[in-house]
Amino acid sequence: MAFANALLRSGHAGSPVVGLVPCAVGGTRMAEWGKGTELYAEMLRRARVAVETGGRIGALLWYQGESDTVRWSDATEYGRRMGMLVRDLRADLGIPHLLVIQVGLASGLGQYTQVVRDAQKGIKLRNVRFVDAMGLPLQDGHLHLSTQAQVQLGHMLAQSYLNYGTSQH
Repeated sequence: MAFANALLRSGHAGSPVVGLVPCAVGGTRMAEWGKGTELYAEMLRRARVAVETGGRIGALLWYQGESDTVRWSDATEYGRRMGMLVRDLRADLGIPHLLVIQVGLASGLGQYTQVVRDAQKGIKLRNVRFVDAMGLPLQDGHLHLSTQAQVQLGHMLAQSYLNYGTSQH
């Protein structure tokens, strides 16, 4: 909501309404989001419904990866899997230059957080941006962002969208 509210307050949202299509599923690994999986199909279905009901997809906001820090194989495959996800979604949605704003992990469940962060930073696809959550305050569990940090991240995502997404309006 902080992202949508910041866009609306900016006056550059391109519309008096900003719709969000939530698809998040906590505790998932990137391998569970690849084309052909249930999560991918559901995300695609929700995105298509949004468009069919009058919406326009302006960007994909992606904050995922803590579960990929547990196993070396998941951590080292993160970049390849993320690249494929972006390419597949763009093709399946028919939006070849869809802006993707990926949030860099602030924490992880395992010892390979930096490996995943490096993969996130290393995505070399057009219109894929990186917004870093590292350093934002974490909740007591030291995995998820605090409410205040989530609001701050929403503003950071909105700024990235406004900086890079306006050419797609």
